Amino acid sequence: MTPRADIDVRIVNEDGLREWTRALSTGFLRSPEVSDVELEARRGGFLPGRTLGAYDGERCVATFRSFPQDLSVGAGVTVPADAISNVTVSPTHRRRGILSRMMAQDLAAAKERGDVVATLIAAEYPIYGRYGFGPATWTSEWTIDVPRAGLDPRWAGPADGGRIDLVDASDVRKLGPELHTWLARQQPGAVSRGERWWQVNTGVVRFGESWDEPFYAVHRSADGVVDGLVSYEAQDKWDGKQPQNTADVNWLIAATPAAERALWQYLCSIDWITKVKTGWRAPDDLLPFFLPDPRAARLTTHADWLWVRILDVVRALEARPYDGTAGGTGGGPVDGSRRGLVLEVVDSAGFAGGRYRLEVSAEGVGSCMAGVREAAEITLDVRELAALWLGDESAVRLAALGLVREERAGAARVADALLRTSRRPWCPDIF
Repeated sequence: MTPRADIDVRIVNEDGLREWTRALSTGFLRSPEVSDVELEARRGGFLPGRTLGAYDGERCVATFRSFPQDLSVGAGVTVPADAISNVTVSPTHRRRGILSRMMAQDLAAAKERGDVVATLIAAEYPIYGRYGFGPATWTSEWTIDVPRAGLDPRWAGPADGGRIDLVDASDVRKLGPELHTWLARQQPGAVSRGERWWQVNTGVVRFGESWDEPFYAVHRSADGVVDGLVSYEAQDKWDGKQPQNTADVNWLIAATPAAERALWQYLCSIDWITKVKTGWRAPDDLLPFFLPDPRAARLTTHADWLWVRILDVVRALEARPYDGTAGGTGGGPVDGSRRGLVLEVVDSAGFAGGRYRLEVSAEGVGSCMAGVREAAEITLDVRELAALWLGDESAVRLAALGLVREERAGAARVADALLRTSRRPWCPDIF
């Protein structure tokens, strides 16, 4: 449908926040009534110049917001990202090009600021590929049948000298940021959590009148260091005087496998708890194999999660770490004899298209040159590059699907050897 010229896309100021919030709720099929509590919460996170609205007359009919974010590529390195959220179009104004206008405006501003990528969590899969986004991480959720798991019901704490302690929300706000920052810098796909994240997730900032305080537990190692933290709630259910309660995990972060194992075992050891819903976890999470019977952890959700839109190919490819031994020639063995690839990146929006040569040193450091004249060895859209960038997707698989084109035989295999990671990237957050 031809975009309507009479729809005005503009930056929203604080005075327009109530009308914008009403449109946001409408787009997400929530009650359009805006309470003073919600408005105050929205105002606390308002960033001038980063909130867009589309207006038909004085009525806001579409919403869009972005904010600064650090995205981890692993090995302690992060890149600046344009995090996109609160994207809606009212049902009366769909298919009129409104989202395309807001997205183009925001991405152009992000490119001008020097953001390396844009990020979002997609409510619907088909929408964002046309804007150059690709699914860079996936997520999984398990439901643990505790009686079947095979864990010792008499478990009273870690055997290695560590301990589990219940803590209050104020403790979480003190202990959580440093722990998450450490973890996020090591975990490709993780995003930064500012002070406001901790306030929202511990009830300081509330979007409604009510707040049900969750339980918080920390794991302390044998030397007293907090290296794990979990937030969970409990569903109270009894059947014929028998407890059938479920522990719902809001989030769990751990700096070591030992801390992670101990927190899951703690959750499974709580009296009356017969099921544990894990919340969003990495698709290759260790959890099922912490259990004597891994089948007790039933996979209930597996879906795309963090979507990435690359705005600067050179900085994106040079930021991430590589396996220094990776490489290959043609369809031959991956023997380290060639650690480079020439990519033709197609970007219809004009932000990141071009021909690039990626070289990886023996130490695993990448260098990337734009505008090379060599023949391309592989051609792909910027959305497919985003799916490959953090190491989760396979170029060989994308080639089989017709989404990547080999210009030289074996180039997709070389791309996999260069780009794929031993553990899958993961984003623990929704935003």
